[in-house]
Amino acid sequence: MPADHSAEVQEKPRRRHFSMIREFHLADFFTLGNAACGVAGVFLAMVYLVTQNPQHFLAAAVMAPAAFAFDVLDGRIARWRQQHSALGRELDSLADVISFGVAPAALGFASGMHGGWDVVGMIYFVCCGVSRLARYNVTAESMSGESGKVSYFEGTPIPTSVVITGVLAWAAWQGRLGEALWGGIMAIGPWDLHPLSLLFVLSGTLMISRTLRIPKF
Repeated sequence: MPADHSAEVQEKPRRRHFSMIREFHLADFFTLGNAACGVAGVFLAMVYLVTQNPQHFLAAAVMAPAAFAFDVLDGRIARWRQQHSALGRELDSLADVISFGVAPAALGFASGMHGGWDVVGMIYFVCCGVSRLARYNVTAESMSGESGKVSYFEGTPIPTSVVITGVLAWAAWQGRLGEALWGGIMAIGPWDLHPLSLLFVLSGTLMISRTLRIPKF
């Protein structure tokens, strides 16, 4: 009897594990694909810092449009299968923070934006992205119409940061990374600033805007 009881206790965590997986819908696995691309982008940016091989930088940049493709597909699949859930919404937000917040900032740092003001600007960008997603999750239900779909975004959606990634990829393609970054470098007080890093500040500010409304198609 004690042995059987022990086996039953060991079996319960295993059942809970598989029950969590069963709660995932098809769209959620595409959302995880989004997150996986973001993590890969961060790792590849770190690899570039070690190797200084532009191919690694470009590979990191490619992860952004790949993540965007997964992000679009998970929404379409959820609507097609009519499988919307609070879990799916939270998964989507967490994946977006990685792929369109942390990964672009990591790529910016890898590109040569190491100045103190650069880092402050990129931290601000990530914090704005997190805040924007949190606000969206809280207000999504009240903003939804009869169809249950949000009709517009307050502020720019965080996936628009793929534009920054595209700019950095173009700079890498032109051999304009590191000391050759467009705009050069400026000393402001105790820290340095690459004017190109202001793209992160602009993007973050637009994300948290309450006056900018963008229709959701």
